[in-house]
Formats: sequence, C-alpha cells, structure tokens
Amino acid sequence: MRAGWPVFVVPPNVSSIKLKSAMVAWKDTREARRAIHDALPPLRKVQDVIVVEVIEEESRRVASQNRLDDVVSWLEGHGIAAVARVFHFPEHTDPMVKLWEYGTEFLVAGAYGHARLRESIFGGFTRDLLKRSPQCVFLAH
Repeated sequence: MRAGWPVFVVPPNVSSIKLKSAMVAWKDTREARRAIHDALPPLRKVQDVIVVEVIEEESRRVASQNRLDDVVSWLEGHGIAAVARVFHFPEHTDPMVKLWEYGTEFLVAGAYGHARLRESIFGGFTRDLLKRSPQCVFLAH
C-alpha cells in the first residue's frame, strides 16, 4: 500500500477474469475516490458496473443514494455506464457475504481508511477483503 499504486489482488481459486462485471464499494472518503479514479481503465472494459454503499441505519438511505448518483454521473462522464445500489445492513451484520453474492468478477475499494493499528486490532473492511474475498479486488490507498 505504500507503493503509491493500486493493487489488484487475485485469490488462488481464480484462474481467469473476463471483465464482465465489477462492483465499486463506495464510501465518501479519499481512499474510495482514489480507488475509483485509479480503476477507470479496467472499469471502461467492464460490461456491468454497480456502485454500492453500505449503510447501517435506514435513515441514511436518501443521503447515500444522492452520493451514489453523483458517483454514477462521474463515471458516465468517463464513458462508463453504472447503476447505484444502497445496501442496508444493521450494525453487527456481515455485509461482505451480500457483496460477494452479487456475482461480480472484481471489486474496487479504497483501502485502509482507518489507521492500520486500529484495523489490525478491531478488524475492518480492507482486512476482510484481503483475507476472505473469493473474487479479485482492486485496492487503492
């Protein structure tokens, strides 16, 4: 993550990637903005792109949808057709399972939005992606 370049992680069970579908895990952070910008070249080759944001409280749905609509518009400005989806998961549930069940070939995400010490102690999205993802992951920090 210190190289200054994005990282494309390929799990051992993946033998090929066809670039049919991709998911962008969105959170309004510097890391997510960097990841989606760095992922523009592969996203341009993908047929189906979905941009998702996970919320813990249903009351945040409208604000989340507005953010995702902005991201989809930005992608369209770069020649990439995408759809937006808000996923509601109450606190203490595992959104990873739902994200993986969506069936995309790779996931784009910002990495280490929290201090690595905090993430190593309490866990986090980046660590889960690196250790548990059955699909390819494009990460940028």
